[in-house]
Amino acid sequence: MRYGLLAVVLIGATTLGGCTDGVLDPQGPIALAERQILLNALGIMLAIVIPVILAILVVAFWFRASNWRATYLPDFEYSGRLELLVWSIPAMTVLLVGGVAWVGAHDLDPRKPISSSVKPVTVQVVSLDWKWLFIYPEQGIASVNHLTVPVGTPISFELTSSTVMNSFFVPQLGGQIYAMSGMVTRLHLQADHPGTYPGLSAMFSGDGFADMRFMVDAVSNDRFAQWVSQAREAGPVLDKQSYADLARPSKAIASFTYRAVAADLFTGVVNTASMTDDPSQLICSTSQRVE
Repeated sequence: MRYGLLAVVLIGATTLGGCTDGVLDPQGPIALAERQILLNALGIMLAIVIPVILAILVVAFWFRASNWRATYLPDFEYSGRLELLVWSIPAMTVLLVGGVAWVGAHDLDPRKPISSSVKPVTVQVVSLDWKWLFIYPEQGIASVNHLTVPVGTPISFELTSSTVMNSFFVPQLGGQIYAMSGMVTRLHLQADHPGTYPGLSAMFSGDGFADMRFMVDAVSNDRFAQWVSQAREAGPVLDKQSYADLARPSKAIASFTYRAVAADLFTGVVNTASMTDDPSQLICSTSQRVE
């Protein structure tokens, strides 16, 4: 008995340990709302799952071979009451879960800005093979595999891909969304608490997919301004040649920053969507258009 109880405690602790750094540990308003949708849907579904499980146990117990009080009805064919019960409860469950999903899908539209009195920070995201490029057009800097954002400030993301379709996901902030070549998708997130949150590619995109991860540092406004100032003083310039070098396939590269970015680089990447299999050709064409 003692070892059984210990096993239950260890299994429970292990299971609950997986709730950290994920969708069940929200650190922003979007992730918090998404978790609430999950919990609401779970509660609605448990309302039918639990009674069904209990009914199975009760029926199995009552109609056991040794229970002479159970009535055997070999000619039973139809019962309107049972049909109503069997179909109405699942129908209500589907309607309730569908309603929760429908309302949530509209309230959490990725293109819908977050209501705030603070001016949003714009971040342009480019998925490359196999790394993430983050461009801060208002600050004139860029970073690779590392995203720094101010706490309590909405972040307006514009996402595209230089090659294949990819998926941008920061579980604790919410909002998985696709980045596609030749298109711009939009996403609005916000971090309510300081901390470091893991981000990743949630869609297989080639050999280096497993290492296509990045970290999100949510810092105070003063620390964000300090980081921007430091980034402007160090690192290379994101120009034609440096972008061409960055876009070549590489795996598990360390994060770094660019102190300046060529004007309209993101627009050039979007407009130069190509079917070519040679990244260098796409990069050169993009750089020429930007210039």
